Amino acid sequence: MAMVGDAISHAVLPGIVIAFMLTGSRDTIPMLIGAGLLGVLTTFLIEFFHRFARVQADAAIGVTFTWLFAIGIILISVFAGQVDLDQDCVLYGEIAYVPLDLIITEGGLSLGPRTVWMLSVVTLLIGAFVVLGYKELFLTTFDPAFAAAIGISTTLWYYLLMGAVSLTTVASFESVGSILVVAFLVAPPATAYLLTDDFKTMLGIAVGLGILASFAGYYLAVWMDGSIAGAIATVTGIEFLLAFLFSPTHGKLRRQKRVQVVGH
Repeated sequence: MAMVGDAISHAVLPGIVIAFMLTGSRDTIPMLIGAGLLGVLTTFLIEFFHRFARVQADAAIGVTFTWLFAIGIILISVFAGQVDLDQDCVLYGEIAYVPLDLIITEGGLSLGPRTVWMLSVVTLLIGAFVVLGYKELFLTTFDPAFAAAIGISTTLWYYLLMGAVSLTTVASFESVGSILVVAFLVAPPATAYLLTDDFKTMLGIAVGLGILASFAGYYLAVWMDGSIAGAIATVTGIEFLLAFLFSPTHGKLRRQKRVQVVGH
């Protein structure tokens, strides 16, 4: 399931093309709406193939995103081949351009970068979703049998969770790009998993690691004069490696040291 975000990042391409075909516009909002709808459809198809066609989860993800991505390529070549349709604006993004895309009122007042406002709203929505639905999300994720026994719909909450993943992923494409979206979905939580066994603490550590990687990766990119997204993703990998080696509870070097002490 960690790679669902990666699947969504590829599968949204036909949504971008269809949005352009319906509106004739390359504006960001129609593109994001089209991409968002395809992102939700992707999660439905993955679950459908896994549950009803009895396909392994990883195979269902692979089949779904390659199929939809291929459809997007065909649609571009047939219907939009002569048009400068910039799917890169949603799929790959560029953080350095964020301060240039401002919201300016009719009176000429600048309200700041549009992406910051959009992602702030998404952050509040996702935060409220996690806080209000914490019990249901926790039970359906870690003990679905008990959740079903007490009347909680595991299917409903699964799709709500995947819908939240789709919203987060698609909203982030334009500014950070698909590679960094996937890096943030996977690396900070995996790192936090090595540092604590308490789930609420794990959530907090994952957020903190993401923020730390953002700052450190930005300054690393400035120092190297390289890709900001690439540098941030690299830092998330370094964080995971450090936790893998030195975690007080699950670190490989710490486990070896305990084994040596016990042996003596």
